[in-house]
Amino acid sequence: MSGGRRRVRWVLLLPCAALAVMVYFFAVSLGRDPSLVPSPLIGRAAPEFSLPELLDPGSVFSLQDIEEGPWMLNVWASWCSGCIVEHDFLMALGRVDAPLYGLNWKDAPADALEWLQLRGNPYRVIAVDADGRAGIDWGVYGAPETFLIDAKGIVRHRHVGPLDEAVFSQVFLPVLEGSMQ
Repeated sequence: MSGGRRRVRWVLLLPCAALAVMVYFFAVSLGRDPSLVPSPLIGRAAPEFSLPELLDPGSVFSLQDIEEGPWMLNVWASWCSGCIVEHDFLMALGRVDAPLYGLNWKDAPADALEWLQLRGNPYRVIAVDADGRAGIDWGVYGAPETFLIDAKGIVRHRHVGPLDEAVFSQVFLPVLEGSMQ
């Protein structure tokens, strides 16, 4: 009988232990910033791509077309609610001729064009990644994401979520200014 009681105790303690482990991992994850998603690209060359241009589908856009550095690649889509949040700030960057390029990700070109007509186009060039394969090479989890690439073509930072003035001035601007010197 005492062996049966021991088994019953273990059967009762096992779900409690599993719950305690789950609560621990949940509590640890609550303290983390979700925009700080590690990227294996940091410190490495920007992944190559050769994609059609949104505004000129007969043309192909690739990294070789970017002559100046440093520059930013913003991953966006018409279905992305976070892209609406960051768009006014991106338009401000576009007005000062910031080196901002777009990667329209997993989107229908007609929807992307309509979205730009309604809100404006802050990008120098927009590449179309309809099937998401270039996004896989860049390690894209979702839109919006913005990558900062230095003058040598090395990825220096990846921001997940809407880009805003605070992130730009605290993270992107020092890298952009440092690369220009």
